[in-house]
Amino acid sequence: MAGYSLPVWVTAVALAALHSLRGQPFAGQVPVHLPQESKPRLVPVHQAAPLNAHTALAMGRCQPGDHLDLTRDLPIWVLGEWLPANSGHPPLQLLPGAGVGVHGDSGKICASAFALELLHQNLEPHVPSGKALGLTLIFPTGARLAERTSNSAFGVVDGLALLGMGPWVQPSAAPDQLAAARQRLAQVVAADTQTPVVLVLGANGWDLAQRHGLPEKALVRVGNWIGPLLVEAAERGCGQVLLWGYHGKLLKLAGGIFHTHHHIADGRAAVLTAFAALEGLTGPDLEQVHQAPTVDAALNQLRHNKPDLSRRLEALLLKAVEQQAQAYVARHSDHVPEVGVVVFDGHRQLRGCGPAGQILLKALQEPVGGATAA
Repeated sequence: MAGYSLPVWVTAVALAALHSLRGQPFAGQVPVHLPQESKPRLVPVHQAAPLNAHTALAMGRCQPGDHLDLTRDLPIWVLGEWLPANSGHPPLQLLPGAGVGVHGDSGKICASAFALELLHQNLEPHVPSGKALGLTLIFPTGARLAERTSNSAFGVVDGLALLGMGPWVQPSAAPDQLAAARQRLAQVVAADTQTPVVLVLGANGWDLAQRHGLPEKALVRVGNWIGPLLVEAAERGCGQVLLWGYHGKLLKLAGGIFHTHHHIADGRAAVLTAFAALEGLTGPDLEQVHQAPTVDAALNQLRHNKPDLSRRLEALLLKAVEQQAQAYVARHSDHVPEVGVVVFDGHRQLRGCGPAGQILLKALQEPVGGATAA
């Protein structure tokens, strides 16, 4: 059963803080108006109380339903405060507190358009005329949980971003996402059989692919369904497929893991450690790689301490991804396309290309007519 997305839970806790500021008694359920629904939904919150005449604190937890989700049981705190009247503040001002992700370049809260709209539409009607409301959002465990995401690869620092495209959880492992990706793949192949198909991991990977000049007509967002979509591409006669994504995800393919949702299979540490051992890393250095909190951290340590081994290891991993991908397709289809891989790191920089990936990337970046840029 689908549960509410993180923005809905944050909005409920924010409303509880506002109600407390207005002197209303605490209620364990708060009415939240969702888009395109005539009646509000009652969303549970845990606590709310005034701290003084101008501030109140409310608490709740994210419950995303039956789906496996990183935000399950995430504590949510919202500190609400009246801002000085006639100070030029907008009716509602959102501030990032501890554990809430911000854009590294601006320091502004990282939140989806849906999350911002939901907060404004639910809270602004309850702000008295002549007053302004400041809301500081706090995820007490957000900084630690963010280490398990690729947030830093997209310039998000300090915690979890307030993301969500709608009121209901839509996990990247959901079958409906596979159906949408298959439909997009069919459109891409039907429009152009000569251009390599690019299977892109994640919305942010999509943005980075466009920034690197990959044609949008070739891009297919795959979520975590890499294996099934590789086979689908083969069955549709694709001659060339490029895998494009954050290396923490694509690393799993070197170990034969082709559904990359972290709750289903997360063998990154084991894969990285095994390949590092094959390249001759031993003892405390190998243990340090295995215990690193992220793939980025492990590879950066090796780049700094053992640059020659690091280069060999990364080349070996990328080659293994390409080989494993072709072997996977060969087990399910008589037609096996050329499969290449390109990975980027936590600083939004291209980390490397496999042998086939380098060729396919160059072909995709060439302007129409085949002339390369000077």
